[in-house]
Amino acid sequence: FSMEQGWQLLWLCCGLFPPSQSLLRHTQRFLESRRREPLASDCLQRLQSSLRMEPRKLPPHQVEVDAIQQNSTQIFHKIHFPNDTEEIFEVTTSTRIRDLIQNITNKLSLASADGFSIFVKTQDKVLSLNDTDYFFDSLRQITDWSKKAKGIKDGGPVNIAYLVFFMRKLWFNVIPGRDTVADCIFHFPQELPKYLRGYHVCTKEEMVNIAALLFRIKVSSDKSQFVMIPKMLKELVPGDQLKAMSENEWKKSIVASYNKQAGMTVEETKVAFLKVVYCWPTFGCAFFEVKQTSEPSFPDIVRIAISKQGLTIIHPKTKDVLANHPFNRIANWCSGSTYFHMTIGSLVKGSKFLCETSLV
Repeated sequence: FSMEQGWQLLWLCCGLFPPSQSLLRHTQRFLESRRREPLASDCLQRLQSSLRMEPRKLPPHQVEVDAIQQNSTQIFHKIHFPNDTEEIFEVTTSTRIRDLIQNITNKLSLASADGFSIFVKTQDKVLSLNDTDYFFDSLRQITDWSKKAKGIKDGGPVNIAYLVFFMRKLWFNVIPGRDTVADCIFHFPQELPKYLRGYHVCTKEEMVNIAALLFRIKVSSDKSQFVMIPKMLKELVPGDQLKAMSENEWKKSIVASYNKQAGMTVEETKVAFLKVVYCWPTFGCAFFEVKQTSEPSFPDIVRIAISKQGLTIIHPKTKDVLANHPFNRIANWCSGSTYFHMTIGSLVKGSKFLCETSLV
């Protein structure tokens, strides 16, 4: 053991929770009498902060330990965005998720933080973090879950790979064009995969129009790329609609629509895509493919769409709506690592909908 490691441990403790009243006076005197120690003033500052805040619920995360072992009292964490960009943000022992959301909102000059959330992606799950929790408590909890799932005992290796994302979670107040920064960084890249997976019901005219918009986003005003359209169709047209026309017919229709859209910038084109999708009832929905075992008239595999209104059960092939359940009709629900159950109606006379999924 060393004096340096002792100070590092004290630095961690001072930021996690305050000492008892009987120990507080002695701790303060100890720190005040050792002002020349490199970490003393920072420990004292963290101690004062811990007296004003709710204690942390879990031990420090490995990121915090690694930082102080390198004598760094500042911690920076990489945050990823849906448009494949990333930024570095400072996080402290007392940073809550809502603080980080507001910091990101300010740095990106977004119109509002409403509806955005922090997500952590591990090897097998993507989890949304609770706004009121401390950032490092949330990371520690997910790391511990992952270790437990992998059968790693306490004291074993703790390097669980994860990425932190900032994305839109709730779509109740999204109007394309009102915040073009959010449209380009979040709304467009989050909605595009759902469209290309064929989750929406749309007409052939809408698909041609959108394909031309997506082509413009990729090539801007470079018409020499028209020849590449047949090879790019999977990136322009929903997967289940590729055979609706021949490759040549798609190309001809897309080129005609593209020429009508002349003069649009890439940013304007992304907003134009969102304005088309915004008109559909499934805009902003979260989609899940599940295996259901409750309703004999439904196919075994159904698609669940969750929107601001409630939950919709959709036939995955025909896209017909099989059932609509507003949130005020869902009496109860529960989930585990491989299942999701809900009771529709009343708890006494309601019907149960049981499904299996790895996406819970």
